[in-house]
Amino acid sequence: MSLGISAGLKNMMAQSDLDLKETALKEDLKFYFMNPCEKYRARRQIPWKLALQILKILMVTTQLIFFGLSNQLVVSFKEENTIAFKHLFLKGYSGVDEDDYSCSIYTQQDAYDSIFYVINQYKQLKNISLGTLGYEHEGSGLKICKQQYKKGTMLPSNDTLNIDVSTETECIFFKPQELAGKKADLKLNSSFFNLEFYRLIHVEISFKLKGIALQTIHARELPDCYAFHNTITFNNRAHSGKIKIYFDSDTDIQECKDWHIFGSVLQKNTQYILVFDGFVILSCLASLILCTRSIVLALRLQKRFVNYFLEKYKRHVCHADRLEFINGWYVLVIISDVMTIIGSILKMEIKAKNLTSYDVCSILLGTSTLFVWVGVIRYLGYFQTYNVLILTMQASLPKVLRFCCCAGMIYLGYTFCGWIVLGPYHEKFEDLNTVAECLFSLVNGDDMFATFAQIQQKSTLVWVFSRLYLYSFISLFIYMILSLFIALITDSYDTIKKYQQSGFPVTDLHEFLKDHSSVGYRKEQTSMPFICCCRRQQSDDNLILIN
Repeated sequence: MSLGISAGLKNMMAQSDLDLKETALKEDLKFYFMNPCEKYRARRQIPWKLALQILKILMVTTQLIFFGLSNQLVVSFKEENTIAFKHLFLKGYSGVDEDDYSCSIYTQQDAYDSIFYVINQYKQLKNISLGTLGYEHEGSGLKICKQQYKKGTMLPSNDTLNIDVSTETECIFFKPQELAGKKADLKLNSSFFNLEFYRLIHVEISFKLKGIALQTIHARELPDCYAFHNTITFNNRAHSGKIKIYFDSDTDIQECKDWHIFGSVLQKNTQYILVFDGFVILSCLASLILCTRSIVLALRLQKRFVNYFLEKYKRHVCHADRLEFINGWYVLVIISDVMTIIGSILKMEIKAKNLTSYDVCSILLGTSTLFVWVGVIRYLGYFQTYNVLILTMQASLPKVLRFCCCAGMIYLGYTFCGWIVLGPYHEKFEDLNTVAECLFSLVNGDDMFATFAQIQQKSTLVWVFSRLYLYSFISLFIYMILSLFIALITDSYDTIKKYQQSGFPVTDLHEFLKDHSSVGYRKEQTSMPFICCCRRQQSDDNLILIN
């Protein structure tokens, strides 16, 4: 008899412990899925992450604007120097590139004149240039290389050709101090400049110049030192009677080795910006710690729920319910914070003229700012009107991705077909990248007439094929595929609207929380629910699991 009573008491105690565990778990789950202001009203928990994200948006955006204005000076200096170089070293340059090349020549005399023009302009650079330019150093100079086929004969009138297709390359070098002497005259009159154009492939002239950007001083920034790696290529690879002249300038920003600037304004301005960047790093570091902590605590709560569900109901929680605990917005914020911290460190080094990685810093700061502003959508989701948009995007994304995979196969087929058939007759189909961009613009209704009109009518068969090709592509993608794409999103929107009226599908997690009432929470309402800056009482500390 006593054994039965003892067993009953144990069962009652176990059931009581399980009920207490269930109540505590429900309380914590309810609190986890609240928004920041509901958490404040329930447990007086100040929404630190919300306040920090708002502050971070302002700081990161301000930092990006400052860096963008500074980077704009760098870009304009590079572009203006490239234009100046073309006018300085390309004879007869009109100011506008002909195509992907700068200009072209058609006679042998023009070729010789253009080559010697570059040499002469390089020689007189300090006397003719308006910029702050100079030769790189004493050991640098002007390098001219020509690549050509080996000896052979060619008689187009008799349709005979005897040539060795293997190539040979010869180079000659001019130092700046040599150009004014007799040694340079001997080199200029050497057999190197006796060009045999029927076997000439290209002539490449390369030289390096130094420059200093003084315009940054007007923006209260320290100046940058630049190294310009210029290459002029006379391309005769086609042997079509037209030599295309390409000008390429690679710019490297380097640390100025010895500079002295008088005036305290520049130094103070630099120090203020460095201090501001330091505050941005601290705010992002705090945000990173808080969001990482929230994810860790959410995973602990998930583990508690999974273990309890397995203990009481003897079955595993579905994958969808497990994902409810993983807040994708926190992951996005963590990625944004990491990129902002790295980008801010690079920016500080660039500002102090210790690094010149403008491109890497731009990518990091630009992407992080994009993620920060995208993260604002999370807080808009607390309003029902905006939440419909977010839920529609979430519901339609898997369908849209599957649909894009199928449509992409058709798109790639049209891309390859247009490239191989229309490439020789239409400039927008000359390479795969251009074809893909042209077709994408056609899908959006851009530049349709020009695409039809620019096809060359040299081949009637190709012209007819181009009409069938373009009409079928436009009809298929605009009237069918694009309409289906919109229909998928509309269908998801209608589904979400029905769910909001009749209720969303109930999962195990929702069923578990369905009949629970938050009796342990404070129910008083504040007159200004978005001002959640009051101090949380110490008695509630043991209840808080998730920020």
